[in-house]
Amino acid sequence: MATLSPEAHVSADARALRLRSWTLALLTLVYFFSFMDRYILSILLEAIKADLKLNDTQLGLLSGFAFAIFYATLGIPVAWLADRTSRRDIIAVALTLWSVMTALCGTAANFTQLLIYRIGVGVGEAGSSPPSHSIIADLYPPEKRAGAMGIYSTAVVLGGGFGAIIGGVIASAYGWRWAMAAVGLPGVLLAVIVRLVMVEPRRGLSDPGGVPHQAAATPSLLAGISSLARCGPAVHLILAVTITSLVGYATANFGPSYLQRSFGMSMLQVSLIYAPAVALTGAVGGVVGGRIADRLGGRHGIHAQAWFVAALKLAALPFTVAFYLVYDLPTAFVAILISFLLASSYLGPSFALIQSLAPTRMRAVWAAITLLVINLIGLGLGPSITGILSDLFRPTFGEESLRYALVSASLLTPWAIFHYWRAGVLLKRQRSLKG
Repeated sequence: MATLSPEAHVSADARALRLRSWTLALLTLVYFFSFMDRYILSILLEAIKADLKLNDTQLGLLSGFAFAIFYATLGIPVAWLADRTSRRDIIAVALTLWSVMTALCGTAANFTQLLIYRIGVGVGEAGSSPPSHSIIADLYPPEKRAGAMGIYSTAVVLGGGFGAIIGGVIASAYGWRWAMAAVGLPGVLLAVIVRLVMVEPRRGLSDPGGVPHQAAATPSLLAGISSLARCGPAVHLILAVTITSLVGYATANFGPSYLQRSFGMSMLQVSLIYAPAVALTGAVGGVVGGRIADRLGGRHGIHAQAWFVAALKLAALPFTVAFYLVYDLPTAFVAILISFLLASSYLGPSFALIQSLAPTRMRAVWAAITLLVINLIGLGLGPSITGILSDLFRPTFGEESLRYALVSASLLTPWAIFHYWRAGVLLKRQRSLKG
């Protein structure tokens, strides 16, 4: 591989930093498409259930474990590749694959075919987040990473929300199969744009003090896993965000079905009222929370960011539980909006802290390990266990079985709060030792 002169490096670095807002916007848009394609299924579950004659356990598998096991496990080899090759190219190829697979979901004639296409979506999406995290960490210094990751993470709620909006509107008019095609195919065009215009930064560009221009040896995958396992704060952060994600994925995948079954809302009402409201509320919470976390980190140390997330999770918990236990729709609606506003800030600070703790040449691998655990447990088990519980509760609670399955999942939140608190304790201790 040709080595650039110091002058060429300076010019490339300046261009990467000058265009970093554009790069962040493009990465956020890719992440938006990822969650839009992932969560369109949530608004279509009741229609798919009726068309293909499925039960809640099968719906949970489609939304959760079958998707997550491939999405999560393939993230590790993709991240290993991303630490050695073009991250931009990996993202473009991955986006093309999952977009095509999403569109093909609309052709499924039975559960098995739909399962295979959903696995294909998971395989494609495995190539998005690890290289994206690595690029963002190279473009933004530690004191600005939580804010940048907060912006990037708004794609979770916005993508999921718009997937529900577009999917619900199109499915109401033309059926769930056309909704899949309409959401999936535009991603192919975005992949071309990513490949042609995204600027990839030099690794370690925004780290304190910079890194040498010469290429450094890339550590092995085993070294990356070992280094993360030895970092106590990172382990607690991963456990915290994993448990939080389990609760969040259960709500995201079955929330629309819950509103349709327990409150009698139609698919179109959920897509035009509930979906945009929680998407915008969650996006505001994510952006504002990331900015506040940056300020707290700069003023008190990065341990304050972990404690900040723990405090917001604690404040949001009563409203999350209320959403599932009240029988009045307006009250439930207000409760879930407050919950989203408070709780949606966790991704930005969590991912930023993990990337700040990761060695420069292991960032994509650390991100992939984080996402492996989050998605195998959070995405894999959240919807799957919720679907199983709903079927188990049905003889007792009837059509309200999903309500009690979802509230059961939400009661895991205090466990996540503990790990955020403990991560903050260890980060503060590390700071004191360095001081």
